[in-house]
Amino acid sequence: MKPYCFAKNQIISSHLAVIHPMDIGLIRGYGIFDFFRTSNYNPLFLSDYLDRFIRSAEKTHLTLPYSKEELTSVIGELISKNNLENGGIRMLLTGGVSENHFSPTDGSLFIFCEDLDFPAPHKYENGVKLLAVEHVRAIADVKTTNYAFPVWHSAEWKQKGAEDVVYHHDGFVSESSRSNIFVVKNGEIKTPDKHILHGITRKRVLELDNSIKIQPVTLNELLEADELFITSTTKKILPITQIDEKKIGTGKPGEITLALIEKFRTIC
Repeated sequence: MKPYCFAKNQIISSHLAVIHPMDIGLIRGYGIFDFFRTSNYNPLFLSDYLDRFIRSAEKTHLTLPYSKEELTSVIGELISKNNLENGGIRMLLTGGVSENHFSPTDGSLFIFCEDLDFPAPHKYENGVKLLAVEHVRAIADVKTTNYAFPVWHSAEWKQKGAEDVVYHHDGFVSESSRSNIFVVKNGEIKTPDKHILHGITRKRVLELDNSIKIQPVTLNELLEADELFITSTTKKILPITQIDEKKIGTGKPGEITLALIEKFRTIC
């Protein structure tokens, strides 16, 4: 964590940021967050991330007492004060301290600057493994702070040498715990349409190739794919070459995935 953050409605030293122990963000796990990165001091795709954060606050009945313009100004000042040339920015809005310890009320807004590490180069070169898990994330189109299930489950996937999981339910795939997923078969790319967070990196990939289809994807399609990849702020485009013990395609990152990785480099 970098020296300065936004908390208590002002920019302060990060070690002074505190949350009330009865905030439902803590005792109920109710809150929202978003995370984006800087490149050469520029907050990448900031407008998209702020739009999503504002929508998330509205959908979860949380009061966000700052406009998009005000948030942009605060973030710019934090980047400058923290000399955040290439790093991450985390926004967090808590549920607040309510009388019944349950209902959302006026919460606290925090904005932190962080160091940012991407997956090791060999993971892009060789691809990674995911575990298929029966699960649907609650309020999937909102980036909530409720990550209890994947945090608990992460011990198992690390033990099995997996990078993460891919969620499926009733035979259909949705997303990874922190990423969107894309399927390539016979030159055609598809990505799931339901029970997903509408990722900003996902949005950029859809813009890079307007032939990508947004539609239901079955677990069988996933397992029989020629290529798979996931997308997120912290992973960019990461090839998937194994699901559980099933090799995907040739077991190596495919040509379409590698071409998209190169295209994505040109925009960020």
